[in-house]
Amino acid sequence: MTGAPLPVLTVFDWVPELVRGLVRDLRVRWAFEELGQPYAVEKVQARGAKPADYVQRQPFEQVPALADGDLHIFESGAMLLYLAEKHGGLLPADPQACWTAKSWLFSAFNSVEPVCTRMFGYAVFFADQPWAAGAREPAEGLAKQRLKRLAAALDGKDWLAGEFSIADIAMVTVLENLRPTGLVEQEPAVAAYVARAKARPAYAKAYADQLADYDGQPFTM
Repeated sequence: MTGAPLPVLTVFDWVPELVRGLVRDLRVRWAFEELGQPYAVEKVQARGAKPADYVQRQPFEQVPALADGDLHIFESGAMLLYLAEKHGGLLPADPQACWTAKSWLFSAFNSVEPVCTRMFGYAVFFADQPWAAGAREPAEGLAKQRLKRLAAALDGKDWLAGEFSIADIAMVTVLENLRPTGLVEQEPAVAAYVARAKARPAYAKAYADQLADYDGQPFTM
């Protein structure tokens, strides 16, 4: 008798060094590891058109995509929520704490990630452009404000909802986009929070597995 097929996570086969650890399948791998659930990967190229059947499952041709039997999910936040609810972990049992975690999950992607990715772009892709300094200034102000509010929310707590949850997986992976800017280090509580999360064995395993899967054909940005 054989068990059910493993869920399959679609990932890129190669990305440049500067974005490693930022590709969004990392957060889903991390959740699998925290839950102690095995999974398989399939790889697609980051550059070029994706197969038609993949576009049906991931309409924006990004990664990750998740197939669990006949169930198909796109968007990493939806995958985090699915895995937490399916396996009964990474969400607090207390109703208020559970909804606090879900609120922070959505805020990571809607209130925090957009400005973090803008700051990454200004620091990495557009640093030599004459217009970048002027564009960066208001974005940096917003990023600092978001980090201050996050520090306030963490006051006296290790994790956003009291116990480690998908909210923390989402938030920490979003904050990693600020690595080239040094902004996280300016908020000691947030810097400690990120370090605490990245010290978890499940993160280390997920990160190592993501890097190991980058065995495809290199390309230039």
